[in-house]
Amino acid sequence: MMGLLAILATPNCFGNTDPRDIFAINSLYAALGFPPLPGWLLSGGDPCSEGWQGVQCVNSNITGIVLNDANLGGELSENLGAFVSIIQIDLSNNHIGGGIPADLPLTLKTFFLSGNQLTGSIPDSLSMLGQLTDLSLNNNHLSGIIPDSFQQLTALVNLDLSANNISGPLPPSMTNLLSISTLHLEDNHLIGLLTVLQDLPLIDLDIKNNLFSGPIPPKLLSIPNFRSKGNPFNTTIIPLPPVSSPSPSSTFETQPPDIQPDNQALGPSSPVLSHSSNEHNSIWHNKVVWVAIGGFLVLILLALGLCVRMSRRRKEKSSIKVSGHVKNPMLNKENEASNGRNDLLPRFNSKQEKLVTVSKRPTPPLPPQSLVGERVVVKPVAIPTTTAKNANFPGVFSIASLQQYTNSFSQENLIGRGILGTVYRARLPNGKLLAVKKLENATLKQWSDEDFMGLVSNVSKLRNENIVRVEGYCSEHGQRLFVYEHCKNGTLHEALHFDDEIHEKLSWNARVRLALQAAKALEYLHEVCKPLVVHQNFKSTNILLDDELNVRVSDCGLAPLIPSSYVSQLQGLGYGAPELESGSYTYQSDVYSFGVVMLELLTGRKALDRSRSRGEQFLVRWAVPRLHDIEALSRMVDPSLDAAYSSKSLSRFADIISLCVQAEPEFRPPMSEIVQNLMHMSKINE
Repeated sequence: MMGLLAILATPNCFGNTDPRDIFAINSLYAALGFPPLPGWLLSGGDPCSEGWQGVQCVNSNITGIVLNDANLGGELSENLGAFVSIIQIDLSNNHIGGGIPADLPLTLKTFFLSGNQLTGSIPDSLSMLGQLTDLSLNNNHLSGIIPDSFQQLTALVNLDLSANNISGPLPPSMTNLLSISTLHLEDNHLIGLLTVLQDLPLIDLDIKNNLFSGPIPPKLLSIPNFRSKGNPFNTTIIPLPPVSSPSPSSTFETQPPDIQPDNQALGPSSPVLSHSSNEHNSIWHNKVVWVAIGGFLVLILLALGLCVRMSRRRKEKSSIKVSGHVKNPMLNKENEASNGRNDLLPRFNSKQEKLVTVSKRPTPPLPPQSLVGERVVVKPVAIPTTTAKNANFPGVFSIASLQQYTNSFSQENLIGRGILGTVYRARLPNGKLLAVKKLENATLKQWSDEDFMGLVSNVSKLRNENIVRVEGYCSEHGQRLFVYEHCKNGTLHEALHFDDEIHEKLSWNARVRLALQAAKALEYLHEVCKPLVVHQNFKSTNILLDDELNVRVSDCGLAPLIPSSYVSQLQGLGYGAPELESGSYTYQSDVYSFGVVMLELLTGRKALDRSRSRGEQFLVRWAVPRLHDIEALSRMVDPSLDAAYSSKSLSRFADIISLCVQAEPEFRPPMSEIVQNLMHMSKINE
């Protein structure tokens, strides 16, 4: 009721933005201490129409507030829950103090508060955020226990609570984190056992420097990136069985990979051994007896194995002679002299055939013994195998091999992060570089293995010189990854906006060529391949550049993995066509996004740039009115081109852009027509 009265009492708040969102953002501005944020007001205003810094909108609702590294202080507003449709709040790396309010927006999907000065405990109201996928509260001063509030958080993928003062055991409701892949709890004061984590689909778990006790559950040892140093895990010795009933089972508890006991377990002065000398002698005698028996059994087994092998070899030689395959006596003698070299051929073929069959099955879980320290030690897998039925089907990689090739998915090999997951650089033993995309979105968690293999099959069929080539895939331990060719020169977005060295190489003719190659990729997806493909995520960050600065479009065929909520985010980033507001996405929507990329090539500007003045933040809104005015068009060209282009070529380029970004999708041309126009431009430029 108080919130409603505050809305009604607020002057000048009935613009295009929902009044409830205006009240919520006014309250946040006041709580943060009125920081110097362009556009922000203490009372009223119209954030969505006026383009307040860091505010993202869809229609009349605020959907995101992104103000990381903005030197903000103050505290968080107690009225955060008043936001109607907000899905993203990123206030990380600021100086915000106070506690986390209990009233949180129920629509939140990503909530980043890391790197601040927050105090108090994590609120129980966390349980209400059923759509949450990413939560980062690390590097604060939070204390108390982790609330038992994870029952509804089945969509949570990434959780980071590290570097706080959190204590107590892990709550039982953590077993409900069915989508969790990354969990960071390091540098706290957490206690108790880790059993609540053992059945979670984790690929990255960090629990270093806490007070966890008890043995590490064996299932956790198979997590690809598991770090557990700095915990007082139980390393005591299990009591030996009575002398009268010796047991061949192991006497000692298995040591966790990170734990090094402070004393020698078998040393005579070890404090954990309290037996008398007579008992010690009995135990020693017992062990000697068992070792002798074990050695004798091993010798018997080796002898039996040798006999069987010799018998099999005699039968194989006999069968070859009887069948009449060896007709040349000289060849027969050569075979005998080479220790049956030709005998290996049929056995190798049968073994190869068996390998193809096995490659279709899921790889068995990694045994705990393969872990040493914090990394998996595996025998290098050279080149992935391919299926015999389809030569174009991508190779199969194991989690262990990909972990080896990426140095345990280390930060230095991180290439990028997107809506579908993270991408890492991988180096094979032969020196070849690849790019590994770890699919991490919640949508994929609901897919069966058959569904995923269907996706792999469809993606592997996309063969075009301007589309990133799929080298392989991995579906193991509940994880799904794609392995692609590596593109040395990064993305077009980086080349235009961050990499000065490559930017200098982007002459006018080079930009026309890049536009043509990107257009050919979309033409192939829309009009050539079977089945036809709508990209649904076409933007400059998904246009890669190879060694020769040729285009390789990424994420092709992965549209089924894109959550429906991302459509609105794409529009908020400046690439989304108007029809996305109604939930409609077609081939013409890709054409619109292509037009935005052409605008980036023309102007050197970002599709959305919050650092610019209000009227220039969205590239399409700013540029379209200037496309048919030759003087205004000349002024909006990337200054780094230094006017090294013809006015005719510039005008034709602008005409194509204008057609692509038409508000009505039916007025946008097909990609084949755009390709023809750009090819004609390229010939003229030559």
